[in-house]
Amino acid sequence: MPLQALEPKRLYRQIAEQLRTLIGKGEFTVGSRLPAERDLAKQLGVSRPSVREALIALEVDGWVEIRTGSGVYVLSRSKRTKPTLLAAPEWGPLELIRARKLVEGEIAGMAALQAKRKDIVAMRSALDLMIDEAGRGVLPLEGDRAFHTAIAETCGNAVLTETVDGFWDSRKGPLFMRLGGYFETLKSWQSAIAEHEAILQAIKSHDSAAARTAMHVHMDKSHARFSASWRRAKTSS
Repeated sequence: MPLQALEPKRLYRQIAEQLRTLIGKGEFTVGSRLPAERDLAKQLGVSRPSVREALIALEVDGWVEIRTGSGVYVLSRSKRTKPTLLAAPEWGPLELIRARKLVEGEIAGMAALQAKRKDIVAMRSALDLMIDEAGRGVLPLEGDRAFHTAIAETCGNAVLTETVDGFWDSRKGPLFMRLGGYFETLKSWQSAIAEHEAILQAIKSHDSAAARTAMHVHMDKSHARFSASWRRAKTSS
């Protein structure tokens, strides 16, 4: 199969473009199953999570259908005259999490040094909202955003607050939302809530190093949750 090795820059977009081109040329016919994720990753010289992002991007755009436990199948594109490029502004979810680890780790460390009682109250309120949402069977996205925003606001720097808001706006993109649809569950969010509790306790104790580490741990575990095997993804009901 005429795939080319890729450079590590917006990998999911490059992978998706190659696969889209091959589908357009008939290398993969309508109804056929694409090679396994591990095989694509080996041929392209990239990680399996990067391939997964590309496949989900193609699904969002209507080129393929992902059937958990079965494979990825090519859909009919008879009405399309030319490939549609992915929206340029959307960041890859895994790249976004890595960036958040770097930036929000430092924000948490700074917040631990500057947090006042009102800041701790805001974080506690956001975390309680997460717990309440999860208890009602709702993915606690509202509380999660409020928690991370409260940490950024503690630093008193508008640029940092707007940066965290920007991360969250990107998280609402179709690629990230579709990926979350496969890998985010109430069970995984219970783990995330415990990670948030550790961040809060470190900030409340004014322990900058512990707050930074707790945020790094949270982001690493978030990355792992989104990089899990398809076997662990939610199946359609």
